[in-house]
Amino acid sequence: MSTAPPPSNRGITEMNNLIFPSGDRGAVYIGNLKLPDFPLLLAPMEDVSDPPFRYVCRKEGADLLYTEFISSEGLIRSAAKSVKKLDIFEYERPTGIQLFGSNIDSMREAALIAEKANPELIDINYGCPVKKVACKGAGAALLQDIPKMVSMTSQIVKSVAVPVTVKTRLGWDDSTKNVVEAAERLQDIGIKAITIHGRTRKQMYKGDADWTLIGEIKNNPRMHIPVFGNGDIDSPLKAIEMKRRYGVDGLMIGRAAIGYPWIFREIKQFIKTGELPAPPTLNERIEVCRTHLLKSIEWKGEKLGILEMRRHYTNYFKGMENFKEYRLKLVNAVLYSEIEDILHDVGVQYAKAV
Repeated sequence: MSTAPPPSNRGITEMNNLIFPSGDRGAVYIGNLKLPDFPLLLAPMEDVSDPPFRYVCRKEGADLLYTEFISSEGLIRSAAKSVKKLDIFEYERPTGIQLFGSNIDSMREAALIAEKANPELIDINYGCPVKKVACKGAGAALLQDIPKMVSMTSQIVKSVAVPVTVKTRLGWDDSTKNVVEAAERLQDIGIKAITIHGRTRKQMYKGDADWTLIGEIKNNPRMHIPVFGNGDIDSPLKAIEMKRRYGVDGLMIGRAAIGYPWIFREIKQFIKTGELPAPPTLNERIEVCRTHLLKSIEWKGEKLGILEMRRHYTNYFKGMENFKEYRLKLVNAVLYSEIEDILHDVGVQYAKAV
């Protein structure tokens, strides 16, 4: 997929005309939930999109956050891990709870449990491609059974008062790209928004995301709910290209935000000014990493909070030369005081190199 050249030296008015060619720059509504123009959504990512990570993404400009996906079977059985994922804090709102499962009754019951956590919306996962989910008839597997997908969604829509949304993919494989039909039928039974990842289940996360069908759905005269695009949004330039080319109502960003929550701020700044923003400074990287760690400890306790933060260090300091020594120190540290000392050393040593 080609990338549009950067619109350099354009004024704010010209940039807005490029992004919003119709001139109609209004709020986006998911049911009664009001979001700003062209909202940026944080994707629900397993072992990533927990409250500490959601906190730093909210601070850097994400407009709507999602929990990690939650097993319906785990939730109705009160499994500790599933129940813990229902935690939503006021600082992160609006937040949606995402559920996955293959049994219609279990999904309906899980939605009722999730609603008690007071989310702004409930999202149904029809897109997860991983084997342990899809091969059990959940996630992207439902793309092979549109009638069941519609029936499951209908039962959930009828059972809860909050808006219900869906995240899905283009289809199971290249021969079954049925998302256009799925989107129409899901809208007809009451979902309030749909997010589409531009790959099939067979592709997993390989190859380039194909946004052609996402654009077809958005521009389908039958569709009146918000359509959000997802897949390969890793820069302000690509974000604006997808908006201009396909007309989506907003973007959902996943992997590009891991260790780089500034992507939300950068896209918004580019939309507002037409200028590519400077990358985060060394101090910003350290401070946001520290904040993420502190929130992780606050939510999970020091031992587990430190342990689960280890997966993020590489991404927070990606691109910094000769960082391996510090990364090893960070992932081996067991006390917050140790990590604080290491981060301080990083600040001192890399400031000298500038």
